[in-house]
Amino acid sequence: MSHSAGTPRDIDRRQALRRIGLTAFMAGPGAGLLASCATGGGGTSTPTPAGSAAPISADNPFGVNASQQLEVVIFSGGYTDAYATEIHQPLYKKAFPQAAIKHVPTQRIGGQLRPRFVSGDVPDVVNNSGPESIDTSALQQAGHLADLTALYDAPSVHDPSKKVRDTLVTGVIEEGLIAGKPYILNYTLSHRGLWYNAKLFADKGYQVPTTWDAFLALCEQLKGAGITPFAYPGQVGPYYQTWNLLYTAAKIGGNQVIIDIDNLVDGAWQNPAMLQAVTAWADLQKKYGDKAYFGLNHTETQVRQLQDKVAFYPTGSWIENEMTKEIPAGKFEYAVMPIPSVTAADKMPAEAIFAGAGENFFVSEKGKNKAGGMEYLRQMLSLEGAKAFTEKTKNLTVVVGSSDGVDLPPGLKSAAKAQEVAGQNIITPARYEGWYRKLYDYSQTQTNAVMAGRITPAEFCENMQKKADETKKDSKITKQTRTA
Repeated sequence: MSHSAGTPRDIDRRQALRRIGLTAFMAGPGAGLLASCATGGGGTSTPTPAGSAAPISADNPFGVNASQQLEVVIFSGGYTDAYATEIHQPLYKKAFPQAAIKHVPTQRIGGQLRPRFVSGDVPDVVNNSGPESIDTSALQQAGHLADLTALYDAPSVHDPSKKVRDTLVTGVIEEGLIAGKPYILNYTLSHRGLWYNAKLFADKGYQVPTTWDAFLALCEQLKGAGITPFAYPGQVGPYYQTWNLLYTAAKIGGNQVIIDIDNLVDGAWQNPAMLQAVTAWADLQKKYGDKAYFGLNHTETQVRQLQDKVAFYPTGSWIENEMTKEIPAGKFEYAVMPIPSVTAADKMPAEAIFAGAGENFFVSEKGKNKAGGMEYLRQMLSLEGAKAFTEKTKNLTVVVGSSDGVDLPPGLKSAAKAQEVAGQNIITPARYEGWYRKLYDYSQTQTNAVMAGRITPAEFCENMQKKADETKKDSKITKQTRTA
């Protein structure tokens, strides 16, 4: 598989390596391997990789070698890694009792795995999540991601009469596309909005606002009661507020605002809806925020909310499980509120909320046990694996029916109710997060800057547009597009 230096494939590979920050390791262990065996294209949907001796069958659709070790790397964040060791890995072992599983928990996915992708000693399955997640578009361009088409076309574990793809909620596979192929499995369904203490609201008689004017009036009331109305973690979690800005812009101008940003459309970041959204939040922060929270991480900020020092916090439905040990019994009950309507002319109604798939997983194309990696995901997508995940983490999965009969906690019930009320008015995800990592990281630094008052909302939009234009003009970056 060697290529002459300077060929287009070699150039593509080196460009992709730069994007995931691997060039610093080029002279280290494995450099020769990369020079001789690198590929610049995507993965393959061949279900049985080299080295798998087992025949393909309905129970073993990928030809897994039952005695071959499987390495699984799990981001140990809000969900912890216990769901993997107590649910998904035992299901894999049940199917292949002889298999050894190497479990690797970490909160530094990128820092721990980047050198391994250079050396060629790659894990088989990766839960690519957290603040140090790896640029999956760059990994795909470098040939490190396995095409999951075979997984979705395989028979479901819990209903072999159906393909795996037919057991998943609509749109999940599409959210994991890179260059038109499914390389990413987004496993959870999350609801993002403004989270608050329903117990406090009930006790004090606070009304959940649906308009921006009512929101500001409540913030004034909360401030008078000695409660910081709104806060987000400036350290570790600034993307929570970046989401807030994007979703507010979508409510004002419709989902096309985010779609245009993802597609690097000229002037997308300077859309009037985006400027209006940033202005609204920057003004709210100035009047009702506390700059002290810019120096805190997500856990520190969330603890203060549990103490009723903060009223509204922008995050996703994983927060309830993340803080389960700290929730004061009888005093705090999580609930989610959609972002209020900013104007009477907003294109999306007040009840519109973000509900989408997240917590992404991938299988390494060059892993030692690619077939085992595909089977591991198939077990995760079984009804047994998905329902047990929901029971343990109190979060929904993308498997249809996996929450049936599960006793959901207050926050998740609130999220499910909000989605029901929203109906078809669902805010779309911002896919530039995974497509253009440098642009995504930059949007977080600019979010902190505008919320802290170091730049104006107009400067935020201008700076983001310049960075998006640079991304668009950079021929080294593979471009992605979406229509919905």
